[in-house]
Amino acid sequence: MASNLGGMGQTVGATWLMTSMAPRADMVALVQAATAAPIMLLALVAGAMADNFDRRKIMLGAQLFMLASAAALAGMTFAHLVTPAWLLFFTFLIGIGLALNAPAWQASVGDMVPREDIAEAVALNSVGLNIARSTGPALGGVIVAAIGAAGTFALNAISYVGLVIVLLRWRPVRPSRVLPPERLWTAIGAGLRYSALSPNIRVVLLRGAVFGLGAGAILALMPLVARNLLLGGPVTYGLLLAAFGIGAIGGAFLIGQVRGRLSTEASMRLYCCFYAAAALGLGWSRSLPLSALALALAGAGWVMALSSFNVSIQMASPRWVVARALSLYQMTMFGGMAAGAWFWGETAARVGIPVALSASALPMLVNALLGLILPLASAADLDLAPLRDHREPATALPIAPSSGPVAITIEYRIAQEDVFAFLAAMADWRRIRRRDGARNWTLSRDLHDPEIWLERYRAATWLDYLRHNHRITRADAPAHQAIHSLHRGEAPPRVSRVIERQTGSLPDRLAVHNADMAGH
Repeated sequence: MASNLGGMGQTVGATWLMTSMAPRADMVALVQAATAAPIMLLALVAGAMADNFDRRKIMLGAQLFMLASAAALAGMTFAHLVTPAWLLFFTFLIGIGLALNAPAWQASVGDMVPREDIAEAVALNSVGLNIARSTGPALGGVIVAAIGAAGTFALNAISYVGLVIVLLRWRPVRPSRVLPPERLWTAIGAGLRYSALSPNIRVVLLRGAVFGLGAGAILALMPLVARNLLLGGPVTYGLLLAAFGIGAIGGAFLIGQVRGRLSTEASMRLYCCFYAAAALGLGWSRSLPLSALALALAGAGWVMALSSFNVSIQMASPRWVVARALSLYQMTMFGGMAAGAWFWGETAARVGIPVALSASALPMLVNALLGLILPLASAADLDLAPLRDHREPATALPIAPSSGPVAITIEYRIAQEDVFAFLAAMADWRRIRRRDGARNWTLSRDLHDPEIWLERYRAATWLDYLRHNHRITRADAPAHQAIHSLHRGEAPPRVSRVIERQTGSLPDRLAVHNADMAGH
């Protein structure tokens, strides 16, 4: 919370300083863009790093990097050396630190608390963030007025110190790593593939993008509400921001009670209705107390929805891919918000602020209706621990982790009356295989013995094959058991593993080798 407080003050100081040096609207907007752009550009890279390396060290490095960047910016500003270009450069560097820190930070919640407490821990994170969001801009404004923008930069640098000390002292207990880390681009591809082939994650990403599209209206149009609808100034805008933050804090404390009474999907529908009602109320209110009440309701719906999406992603993702799934969620949610902010701003310019805010309630209602056909999965229904402790099979030929490609064939004997049930079970198993990295998956039937069915897939390397087997979870057990219960042959089904080799070049190499030996 202290670190977030410094970050909010930094934003106020940077925006005000840019207003003083280059008061054009495009230059002022670039300050926000310089912070947000790295988060969008580096989200997948940061997620892959957080899943494959020590999250504590990543967070520690990111915090130290931001501390150094903020301290350098403060020093240049105190020395009157800063220019608009330097301001944007250091703001961009701090954005890089935020981008690298965020997936590791959010994924570490599961390292700090038991699985059943993740929802409450995420809610507490939201409380700290929204306390900082409510008070940080005001504190930043006071510091700018007293000692200038350089003071907010110095405060931001100092705010990282506490978190650095905590991270230095934190010694999380981590399970031993069975397999080596993935290469960066391979890890990014694995995260994208897993998310695309996981129905529960796909639902969260879609629903999060729709929510962000609607939520962008209130956040983008709030300054115009203060100036045009309520005929106020900076103080009015500050009060509206405070109302939103207070509502968010209240909503974070209510999440546990709501989750105890309603299902995950029913809770999400309630949050969407909260936000839709707030958008309608804010659009047509001309009273500051009523507008503040609407924004408090919006803040509550905002933090409760985002916390629920965050928890749903964490519960739908095994630990090996959780940071990548969270980074994808951030990209879709905040991408939807960015698109929504632009769209509703254009709409307000054409048809007016009240109509734009009222129309922004529609995506929220659509999101609630989507729950009828694409509900969020209940966290209690998912057990993503490994299905079995897979051990590397023994081979007669020596094989290295990089050897490949490897082709795997599993032979099943299925009675004629069980064929349709077998095909239905294999349809889900195909998705699971591909999700966990299998390539070129096929299912074939023997023409001479129709009871023989062959499942085939490939792995790029022997190490990829081992990773694939480690990634099958207990939640996948029903599909696995359904297939094995239909198998009528020897138990378990016979597995064949072969390594593919090219022909043509091998004899030439042997001939050269033999000639060399003859010469010696």
